[in-house]
Amino acid sequence: MANHHLFVWQRSISIVAAAALGFMAGFSLTVDKSISQRAVNTITSPLGGQNQNTSNSQSFAVQSNEQFKKVVAKLMEEEKAKRINPPVPAQFKGKTINDIPLNSGEKVIALTFDDGPWPKTTNEILYILNKNNIKATFFFIGRNAQTFPHLTKLVVEHGHAVGNHSWSHPYHQHSPAAAAQQIDRTTELIYKLTGIKTTMFRPPGGYLTNGLVSYAHSKKYVNVMWSADSRDYAVSSSTLLRNVINQSSPGGIVLMHDGGGDRMGTVHALPEMINQLRKQGYKFVTVPELMEMREKELQANKG
Repeated sequence: MANHHLFVWQRSISIVAAAALGFMAGFSLTVDKSISQRAVNTITSPLGGQNQNTSNSQSFAVQSNEQFKKVVAKLMEEEKAKRINPPVPAQFKGKTINDIPLNSGEKVIALTFDDGPWPKTTNEILYILNKNNIKATFFFIGRNAQTFPHLTKLVVEHGHAVGNHSWSHPYHQHSPAAAAQQIDRTTELIYKLTGIKTTMFRPPGGYLTNGLVSYAHSKKYVNVMWSADSRDYAVSSSTLLRNVINQSSPGGIVLMHDGGGDRMGTVHALPEMINQLRKQGYKFVTVPELMEMREKELQANKG
């Protein structure tokens, strides 16, 4: 009899898995076998014994069906987060980068946007990037992410990488405790809203000696600077476009802003910037992708 009940329970789990996988087929991401197996393993921990009756087994199957779907959805979000913001390679942890030229000389460049998320302009920039099939990197200010959580989530839903730009964009000197508050609080909020635990930091104003970068390095963040400064916070659309084109180089990192003020100049210049860089043979990548490309070159050289 116990064997019969065990068979019913196992069959119920199979039904649960099949039903849940059918449910998850409607998701935008594909459920691979490893994710579904991990989900099954999560919900099939040993029951108190094997002599449960059939009605209990069926009840367990119904409950597990819902649990399975939740577990799979959570695992899929974790996988998506890893694809968008993969772990920082060891060679960049605790370091400061301005660009990452590749040994191959491949013409890749990373567009980055600071000070968001921000009403209207973040949306406008996301639309332009999506239209051109480009992924960029956004460095969020914590208090803006808190004020506009829907935009924070939207950036990640569009597949863009995200980094930490402090909580309140301060320039003054920071004690280790004050720096921790600025950086940790922002990272925790980004994780809460998007599922991404970023270890990329960009210092407000590019200040390297006010305690923020020192703290970030102590926590193994990569400090991401830039090689091309659009100066979009101070100049016209035509001038910021010229700044970026003139300063662009293979492996470069471009500084722009989607928040902190009126950034419509950036919005207006962005389509032509993309067009001109593409004509020069550039491909667009995120900062994490740029680091990964360099890491792969390093590993290939070791081999």
